[in-house]
Amino acid sequence: MKENIAFTAPHKTATEAGMSILRQGGTATEAMVAAAATISVVYPHMNSIGGDGFWLIDNPGSDAPIAIDACGAACQNLAVYQEFDAIPERGGLSAITQAGTISGWQAALNADENAKLPLSEILAPAIAAARSGFEVTTSLQTASDKLYAVDKRNDAFKALYEPNGLALKQGEHFTNPALANTFEYLAKNGLQAFYQGELAQSFAADLAAAGSQIKLADINATQAQVVTPLKASLQGVDCYNLPAPTQGIHSLIILSIVDQLRSQASEDIDWLHLIVEATKQSFHLRPQLWADPNAVTALYQQVLQAPAISELANNISMSKAEAWPFNASPGDTVWLAARDQRGQMVSFIQSIYWEFGSGVVMKDGGFTWNNRGISFSLDSTTTNCLAANKKPAHTLNPAFARYHDGRRLAYGTMGGEGQPQTQAKVFTDYTWRNRTINEAVAAPRWLLGRTWGDTSTNLKVELTLASELGTELDRLKHKWQSVDDNNEMMGHAGAILDSDTELAAASDPRSDGAALVGCVDK
Repeated sequence: MKENIAFTAPHKTATEAGMSILRQGGTATEAMVAAAATISVVYPHMNSIGGDGFWLIDNPGSDAPIAIDACGAACQNLAVYQEFDAIPERGGLSAITQAGTISGWQAALNADENAKLPLSEILAPAIAAARSGFEVTTSLQTASDKLYAVDKRNDAFKALYEPNGLALKQGEHFTNPALANTFEYLAKNGLQAFYQGELAQSFAADLAAAGSQIKLADINATQAQVVTPLKASLQGVDCYNLPAPTQGIHSLIILSIVDQLRSQASEDIDWLHLIVEATKQSFHLRPQLWADPNAVTALYQQVLQAPAISELANNISMSKAEAWPFNASPGDTVWLAARDQRGQMVSFIQSIYWEFGSGVVMKDGGFTWNNRGISFSLDSTTTNCLAANKKPAHTLNPAFARYHDGRRLAYGTMGGEGQPQTQAKVFTDYTWRNRTINEAVAAPRWLLGRTWGDTSTNLKVELTLASELGTELDRLKHKWQSVDDNNEMMGHAGAILDSDTELAAASDPRSDGAALVGCVDK
């Protein structure tokens, strides 16, 4: 029998959770909720149910994928921030926005007419992982060490993640019974119970105790939205992503520029240079394009059209790099994808922004609240200025491609503002350079800009690639440095390819993930 189900995630336990639902005959949407819940347990530094999520759901025969924006908006009471020159990065005052991801799970299930499984089955893998525990990975240890030096983590954080007064260490066994209880409560009372009733009241109390301005009314008002996806029509393929406030617009601008200039690229150095320079052209426009959908400028509606892309492409020299002072914001995230027996595919991403978000744990919930609101500006003249009910400029953007020959590709990555760059590299390697998706995901990569804890704004290139292309990078006047191979700063990419002849899934060797394909009887 032809393989007809697939799942990929940056932690193998989440992949197994998704596949278990698919093997039961569940839909890709149901499998994604199961995996999203599970990965919030086993990768708590990268995401949690106290963060945001975005969905692209592609059903065979549909005009376009369904896009779901589960980004939390800023709370109502923001007067305290008038006292600051910058938003605090950790602690209660960094917890500014609602936690939208679970409302997105509900919206996705509501939009799926074939979703029939009870929540108790969908959330069972997450409950089991939280109750029985799992082994701490190197990635989780690294994040725990970082947070150990952060003053503004609350007592509930210390009790959960530093039970012996020390940061978590690789190989330790970690359990989270409070999070297991939360999922059991939601399985019994419905996902909306996260935002209404006694559980929501406990979250509001914990946030208030930490100094957050989020109130119960803000939590009650949290609601995901079904939105129109962005589309870029390239030669032979239509690419989709999420609209504002995400950087989906930048991901599609970069691909559109590369599509226009790719005839000038043949060698590895040409492709690297082209994608980096296209990234710069796109990121120049961030002050106008990257903000709440009601705050972006008129350029947003025009920038993916041919004249605007041609103008940006004409700014690129294939013989010299543009000087670049780009300061990237850090971010830790999880991207996952699924394909079910009916052909439904999902590209999904979930995050709390920085490692462990705000560092404020909900003592009864067993999870950390996000610090996504720190990406707002306190400069009232900017498009991304802080305001009540406004969504912040958001790094998350799951990607999807429909090829005119019938192939479909779900792809994406974690990595803050590196996401559009890694997406472009993976898509380019597969689509235009005849690499398999596994080769495209695993190949050495680069990152333009600053990462958390680093002040340099240069181009970071993994060692294998740097050793091959260093002389050429110098010739093109790139300011660059080499970093270790398989470096986590390059993101945790993944992909699922569906075609008439092949179903394939890829997971990044930089992660703790797995990609699986299999069969179920239709």
